[in-house]
Amino acid sequence: MASIPVAPLPAAPGAGFHVVRTTRTSRVTFAVTVALVALMASMPWWADPSTTSLVIEFMYYLAIAQMWNLLAGYGGMVSIGQQAYIGIGAYVLVWVALQTGMHPLLSIPLAALVSALVAWPVSKLLFRLPGAYFSVGAWVVAEVFRLLFANYTPLGGGTGTSITASLAEMDEWWREAALLWCALALAVASMLGVYLLLRSRTGLALTAIRDSETASESMGVRVPRVKLLVYVAAAAGAGMTGALIYLTKLRVSPDAAFSVEWSALAIFIVVIGGIGTIEGPIVGAIVYFLLRWALADYGTAYMVALGLLAMGIMLFARRGVWGWVHARTGLELFPLRRRLVLEPAQGGKAKWRPLPSSAQDTKTP
Repeated sequence: MASIPVAPLPAAPGAGFHVVRTTRTSRVTFAVTVALVALMASMPWWADPSTTSLVIEFMYYLAIAQMWNLLAGYGGMVSIGQQAYIGIGAYVLVWVALQTGMHPLLSIPLAALVSALVAWPVSKLLFRLPGAYFSVGAWVVAEVFRLLFANYTPLGGGTGTSITASLAEMDEWWREAALLWCALALAVASMLGVYLLLRSRTGLALTAIRDSETASESMGVRVPRVKLLVYVAAAAGAGMTGALIYLTKLRVSPDAAFSVEWSALAIFIVVIGGIGTIEGPIVGAIVYFLLRWALADYGTAYMVALGLLAMGIMLFARRGVWGWVHARTGLELFPLRRRLVLEPAQGGKAKWRPLPSSAQDTKTP
């Protein structure tokens, strides 16, 4: 059948469209973020040690939450076993501190490498498990690692070991400052890495996989490859975070390093803040720390309150606090969508033309 020619719509001379990825709000957010990071980086010179320790803790919780959000919120792989890589990172630190002559801070990048190498064969097993079986399987893998390290006496066995002696020669001020800078670098890298990934073609493929693996494969997306990349990246981030966490605690034991509480807190932070958004883990981490401060004197009631809040959010605001704010204001601090801007022919104000609703709904770049 012959095609019917269609005349193009007339356009005003000089008019056109161009794609914009940033907004005025996002540019202001970037400037404010840089200023806040610079301010926090200067804390060793003016803040007391307790405040510095609190910022370090906030940053590593934020990094854990961002990695879990990448895995579950964007990749659709809901894991309750990310503590496996936090524990591996912690024991890379123990090995570096006790068995080698390297500086303990070098364990942070080394933990990323080891965690990524471990995650590759583990993913071959877990990706065979669909849905909830994947979540339970990830937890089982973490328990297997816990038992292995609990029975490996050269690294402390079941009772754990201390790494205080390895840091004894380092000046206390420099140690706290280095940990703060490492924590800031890790948190910023986790946010920036997720942001850049989601704005790439891989990020577009990832959100398509989250929505439907079958449809993604039919469109030519290499589903196993993309899922492997995300799983390994999340494992590397968790491994670095584990090494940093236990550099601050100075004692590592299998029960603590491989505790499911790490994954539980990451899930709580992401669900409260807003799953599938970059802003969500930030908001969730702030809410978590405020609740912990407000309810610190109430013992076990603190955990009960966290559980009730999480259930309330899941029932009445399923997109989390940030999702609720975004639905009512349209505010985006880290926009991932492309927007079309109409350029008028003879001056005047440009108009925003968002991409089709399907692209907005999936928040693809």
